[in-house]
Amino acid sequence: MSQEIYEIRDYTIEAEHFAEYKVWALEKAVPWLKANLDIVDFWMDDGVPAEVSGSDPQVSVHGQPNVCWIIRWPSKEARDTDFEAFSKHPEWQAIWDEHPCADGYLQMNARFMRAARSG
Repeated sequence: MSQEIYEIRDYTIEAEHFAEYKVWALEKAVPWLKANLDIVDFWMDDGVPAEVSGSDPQVSVHGQPNVCWIIRWPSKEARDTDFEAFSKHPEWQAIWDEHPCADGYLQMNARFMRAARSG
């Protein structure tokens, strides 16, 4: 059985900084991330309202996440080692230094899942 794991990262960026974050992400961060990590894809809010339902729906006081990206890793152990190394990479540090609102993350959430396969 494969140890492959998917990291789903959700961010809630302050609304007042979201437009400038989006430019930075599209022009700087996303191209580098896709070239250096096994990114499934990177999504950003485009104004379509979220749908929240269930028997006890709860929305964060910060609202819905407005950024989501998924990274494929060989294992959780590889993720822990490689993610730390990636965050210290000089090229990534240079990109991060251009971040327009590094303190604008109201909430960050990382979840780890495996693909559901039958049989």
